[in-house]
Amino acid sequence: MASLDPPSTLKPVQVAVAMIESGVAKHRTRADLVFFKAVAAGVMLSFGGLLSEIVSGGSAGINASNPGLVKFLGGAVFPVGLIMIVLQGQELLTSNMMIYPMACIKGAVPWWGLPYNWLIVTFGNLCGSLFFATVLVKYTGIISTAPYNAYAVTFALHKAADPAWHQIFLRGIGCNWLVCVAVWQAAGARETLSKIVAIWIPIMIFVACGYDHVVANMFSVPLGILFGANLTVAEYIRKSLIAAYLGNIVGALLVALPALYFYAPDYNAGGLRNAEAGEVINNKDRDSEGTTSSKVYEVDKRSQ
Repeated sequence: MASLDPPSTLKPVQVAVAMIESGVAKHRTRADLVFFKAVAAGVMLSFGGLLSEIVSGGSAGINASNPGLVKFLGGAVFPVGLIMIVLQGQELLTSNMMIYPMACIKGAVPWWGLPYNWLIVTFGNLCGSLFFATVLVKYTGIISTAPYNAYAVTFALHKAADPAWHQIFLRGIGCNWLVCVAVWQAAGARETLSKIVAIWIPIMIFVACGYDHVVANMFSVPLGILFGANLTVAEYIRKSLIAAYLGNIVGALLVALPALYFYAPDYNAGGLRNAEAGEVINNKDRDSEGTTSSKVYEVDKRSQ
């Protein structure tokens, strides 16, 4: 029987295995590579954050009569950051909060690797975000005039000072639920344009709705402090960073745990059989970022 071209969108069971195998690849990657990939991810996400602040901060007239439209516009441009991260195979903390627990729960990587990876990626994302905010935004002077500088201050206070701790925590849950859905959908798409669309929609929703992403806040809140926001670094860490971090973990698990329960209950190191679909998933042809090659999914001839 002639071989068929693989489908343009992977089945959920195939994506679940891709997530687990991506966790294995991350665990096997040298720490220095993980760190510098995380630094690059912090910069890429900050590009999206800067563009969102420019669009939102520069739309005061629209905001006066149509504040919802400005939120939509800011949300519509922010996803470029995550798109660049995914397409370049960089390391973002919030997606690792989904991928690594999946690999640990299925026994593909040891549990000690989880805090080790999260710690490296956290500091890498933070270094990239702070570098971008300080060197490529503050020192360049690109938003040092009104209304952009005032908006940077207002936005930082809105993220880290105005809400209560529990509100930031809950917003973190909503944020990373959507971010992990975006990463899941991108992993299921086999060509670039589909990956972009799959990422764009959930990320646009979380930004427009005002949920809290711990790495995005690593850029926007320090940027506001650099421009004179009445907020100390200690206050930012105690209230915003910790609350958003914990909320993002919960949001990631709300994608990871159901995915394992629904789609990967029989996962093992040799592969995962989807008896209903009659497919065998071979784990050997997978690259370091968990991207599936065209040879991975073979039809079980016994089902023909």
